[in-house]
Amino acid sequence: MVPRIPIIALIVFGAQAASAQAPAEHPRVAQALELARVWLEAQRAYDQIPGVSAAIVHDQQVLWTGGYGFADLASQRAAGPGTIYSICSISKLFTSVAVLAQRDAGRLRLDDPVSKHLPWFKIAPTDGESTPVTVEGILTHASGLPRESDYPYWTGPGYAFPTREQIVERVSSQQMLYASETVWQYSNLGLTLAGEVAAAAAGKRYDVLVRTSILEPLGLASTSPDMPAGERGKRLATGYSGLGREGARRPVPFFTANGIAPAAGYASTVEDLARFASWQFRLLSKGGTEIIKATTLRDMQRVHWIDPDFTNSYGLGFAVWRSGDKTFVGHGGSCPGFRSQLLIKPDERVATVFMANAQGVNASQYAQRLYDIVGPIVAQAVTEKEQEKAPQVADASLDAYVGSYASTFSGTETAVVRWEDGLAMLPLPTTDPMTALSKLRKVSGHTFGRVRKDGALGEPIVFEMGPDGRALRYIQHSNPYDRRAVR
Repeated sequence: MVPRIPIIALIVFGAQAASAQAPAEHPRVAQALELARVWLEAQRAYDQIPGVSAAIVHDQQVLWTGGYGFADLASQRAAGPGTIYSICSISKLFTSVAVLAQRDAGRLRLDDPVSKHLPWFKIAPTDGESTPVTVEGILTHASGLPRESDYPYWTGPGYAFPTREQIVERVSSQQMLYASETVWQYSNLGLTLAGEVAAAAAGKRYDVLVRTSILEPLGLASTSPDMPAGERGKRLATGYSGLGREGARRPVPFFTANGIAPAAGYASTVEDLARFASWQFRLLSKGGTEIIKATTLRDMQRVHWIDPDFTNSYGLGFAVWRSGDKTFVGHGGSCPGFRSQLLIKPDERVATVFMANAQGVNASQYAQRLYDIVGPIVAQAVTEKEQEKAPQVADASLDAYVGSYASTFSGTETAVVRWEDGLAMLPLPTTDPMTALSKLRKVSGHTFGRVRKDGALGEPIVFEMGPDGRALRYIQHSNPYDRRAVR
């Protein structure tokens, strides 16, 4: 049996707990969190991901954390909120904070040439172009640098990431890919150099700098700038490949990013990245300085580079993107055997975190869908709290119908959940749960009608009840759907 470790968490960070408690107590938020749990658990299974962990945050409170599946298939070790994953390129956010902290301290400027801080950084120009690579250029991926240091470290099975010394030695034989500040090109080499710039400005080794100035002050005890070898077989998840044509995943050997650590080396948990998000909300709300200035964080999260066709937009280390009519910031990660995503909605003080121990997983979609389920409901709860409006409470008798029901035709399932003042049906699997969700309206007895998009009632949904008062099945379009033996 695949383990399910749902945890409804009311973990409070910082001093603003009282003002942050309203969403967790709101019944609509509880419904949304349960829908998120139901969807995530099922979607992981249908996507055949060994293990996933996730968190949903509002301001200083973690509203929910959960883990499903296995951190390691061979030992059947369960994935949970405290499972450690490679977060790969989310590392770039910590490195960027380290750089901007040095800017706040007056030790560097964004328009500084990288060579001012790294005298060994000498790279051949392209087509005679000699515009210097700047600190801002490497943070926005508009530097013109090649994507990688000149080593095949993304190639298995060894994933031989170069040491810092090897990167320093090889960069002088590389060539710029584009002229600086002309084209957006994602560059792990660039953010590796950003880590070196921060370390040089601070006069400390990179790992010492980020541990003492970021990770320890924020209480991120499970986050490290490298893969924690001592946690193998314990809290560290085993990474797995993407699904092959045969429908199987294979374990990926343990790796460490070595000199590429500032760009892709970190490991963390969803609990720690939730704390990292809460720190950002706290700083933006309270102002002042905590690690960096609040004005600096705002500057990092606004667009500093956008392509002429508006396809790529970036802040200082932060990716900035639009989904519908909303703007989000954060970063994703993709390393051998792992996918992850941190999504942040600064103005709503909502963040979602998703981690998986497998390649070929659309982590950004998972994080976005978790937001789509919960984010708007949290905003509604905050508004009702401000207006001192009592939330609507659904009829508790509807719990008798809640559960998962199987289709013998398709082999898939439908989850019946509490939603608003009634029930809703969610077909599983689905990559867009809020679009797929169908509300039900009670007609009489155990008969409900499916609510159409225009608000009218569609076909009836008739529940047949068991002797314990819970639904055994429902009938839709004359076909039965039996309750499955899952929560």
